[in-house]
Amino acid sequence: MKVLLQRFNIQIGISGVFAGLLAIFILLSPRTFLSPQIYISFASTIPFTALLALGLTFLIIAGEMDLSFPSVMAVSGLTFAELFLATGNAGLAFIAAVAVGSAAGLMNGMLVVRVGVPSIIATIGTQFFWRGLSTLMADGLARNLVPVRDTLLHHLFVGRLTGAIPAQSLWCLGIAGVLGLILNRHAFGESVLCIGDDIRTARVMGIRTGRVRILLFVFMGAVSALVSVMTCLEMANWWPTQGEGYLLLVFASIFIGGTSVFGGEGTVFGTLVGAAIIGIIEAGIISAGFSGFWTRLVHGAIIVASVSVYATIFRDRDTA
Repeated sequence: MKVLLQRFNIQIGISGVFAGLLAIFILLSPRTFLSPQIYISFASTIPFTALLALGLTFLIIAGEMDLSFPSVMAVSGLTFAELFLATGNAGLAFIAAVAVGSAAGLMNGMLVVRVGVPSIIATIGTQFFWRGLSTLMADGLARNLVPVRDTLLHHLFVGRLTGAIPAQSLWCLGIAGVLGLILNRHAFGESVLCIGDDIRTARVMGIRTGRVRILLFVFMGAVSALVSVMTCLEMANWWPTQGEGYLLLVFASIFIGGTSVFGGEGTVFGTLVGAAIIGIIEAGIISAGFSGFWTRLVHGAIIVASVSVYATIFRDRDTA
């Protein structure tokens, strides 16, 4: 039992934080948080943040960073919108959007791995590039996608099972399960952890570090495109600012979930619970009678506190 507690201390701790926070919100706002409707609402919104956070978790574990994903969402979402409006084929538009997102991720990977630009600098540049390109192509105008609600793709990705359960929540849990197996039970996951822990040692061990890092950037681009399409399907609209609100939420989810900002440590479960914590905070604050302006302050405080706590835990573990 002691060994299990030591091994899963972060997962147990983050689960305790979530349960405690939920209990506080139930006590403060029982009418809201004892109603099933609020949880259906959470299940329709949290998966978007969680999926982005899961993709970025792998990059951060490998010691890399991607700040461009909100802009990749914009350009891949625009690709989906334009192609769907031109052809009426949602499936073809989806494939094109994922291809564009993957290409954007490949561009990031090549800049970082082949050119040697630090990932934080490279993705700041591509963030401005993709946002500017999508705004220019769209002339700053939104795209109305109401007809997409009648397509199979809409029912598949964001439909309501049994009339209540959002399909995106099931996609999120399924993808999280696969990623958890890859990170903990597959050679690729071991390579990611090893690269984040010490890239020089990983090279000596024969791991193709460049290839792995490029694949992670491509995967992040594909996930960004997937979430962008899901958002378009859910809202039946594309807008030039798509993706802009996710940056802070995604990073908060990752670091609250126990992924080390220094790389080499992180869990899929922790990120998933972290996204759930971030997802319920705003509703909890407003339901408790506080102004919504408190939300960003609380998010920022949680990021600073969680990063500090985990940095201390990881340092003590390394020196033990």
